[in-house]
Formats: sequence, C-alpha cells, structure tokens
Amino acid sequence: MGGSAKTPQAPAFPPSPCIDICKLNENDICLGCKRTIAEIARWPAMTAEEQWRVVNALPQRRLR
Repeated sequence: MGGSAKTPQAPAFPPSPCIDICKLNENDICLGCKRTIAEIARWPAMTAEEQWRVVNALPQRRLR
C-alpha cells in the first residue's frame, strides 16, 4: 500500500495574449490581442480556466 495518491492540480495559467499593440477599435476590442476591454481589465483576477477560455476564443476573433 505504498502507492501515492495523485492530487488533481489546477490548470496552469496561459501566458498573456498581449503583444504590446494596445489600441482599441470602436467596439472596445484591442487591435493587438483581440481581447475586449472588459477581458483586459479582468485578466489579473480571472481563474486559469477563464483565461484559457479567452485565449481559445482569440483565433476566431482574429479572422474577423
């Protein structure tokens, strides 16, 4: 009975999608990273899951 129980780990935080082109369009979406102003403001307080949700939505936003 020497097996070690694995504790589920919280997901790692993604790197910030900021690319230092911080300019908002008329819809308050950053022209550089494509996050909304609300997402940018909340980024530091978001959980890793919330941040990953934003990061995973960005490729589709770049197509617009």
